[in-house]
Amino acid sequence: MKFLILIMLMTSVSVIFVRLKSLADEVEAEDRLYMDGLPKALKILWPLVLFVNYHFSSRLPSDYLQKIHAKLVSSGANYILTSDQFVATRIVASLMATSMAIFCMLTLDMTNFTVLVMIAALGYYYPMIWIGDIKARRQKSILRDLPVFLDFITLCVESGLNFTGALTQTVEKGPAGPLRHEFGLVMRDIRSGLARADALRRMESRLMIDEISALVGSVIQAEKMGASVGNTLRIQSQQRRTERFQRAEKQAMEAPVKLMGPLVMFIFPLTFIVLLFPIVMMFLQSGAL
Repeated sequence: MKFLILIMLMTSVSVIFVRLKSLADEVEAEDRLYMDGLPKALKILWPLVLFVNYHFSSRLPSDYLQKIHAKLVSSGANYILTSDQFVATRIVASLMATSMAIFCMLTLDMTNFTVLVMIAALGYYYPMIWIGDIKARRQKSILRDLPVFLDFITLCVESGLNFTGALTQTVEKGPAGPLRHEFGLVMRDIRSGLARADALRRMESRLMIDEISALVGSVIQAEKMGASVGNTLRIQSQQRRTERFQRAEKQAMEAPVKLMGPLVMFIFPLTFIVLLFPIVMMFLQSGAL
């Protein structure tokens, strides 16, 4: 009887393996010629991500995938993976977290369904946390470099170039970073025949940053009203530099408040232990305690 059960189990495993192998062979090879490199952790799981993407996430409604794509564009991760691949990444992350949790529970000889569900949910939402972190760092870099790029554009405009020529020189000579990449996309749109205002509006919709929206609105309004673009850019540069200084000043003022938690939880208790230990030992040796 045990031998029969073993044969049936091996047959089932073999059938499942063959079926999964046939499904994996159906996955088309991916062309990443114009895509950015994958993170190391994601590169290991990428074949599994492509498998889930081909057989499941690529069939999701287009409206839902469009919302995911907007989040990827705002974070700059749309050149790493597509919206359906991102959904597949979330599913794979949830499965991997659940598998690790089950393995740990079996090793410790314990079962807790609530903990298992929480770990699965954490694995599913972790890619969203990762995207949010990328977006925050990208926006911080853009706001830091914006006054420098505005100075370059202003200098070129006041030297006699038009706004498009100034933007071209800024993209070629400006410091590398996400803002330079975004201005490069604006130049690409302009060269492809898109109106300059529309190209700037597309950059605004991609970034969704208030400072960029103010810059785009000011430049477009100055061109419509016939005002000096150079003066407008100089005012924007001064305002962005003032805001950058204010953000740095705010962070400096918040630092002592943020340090209170670690001080109270870690440093103060250890300091009291070091100071009070000799006194307690003296009382113990004298018999007072």
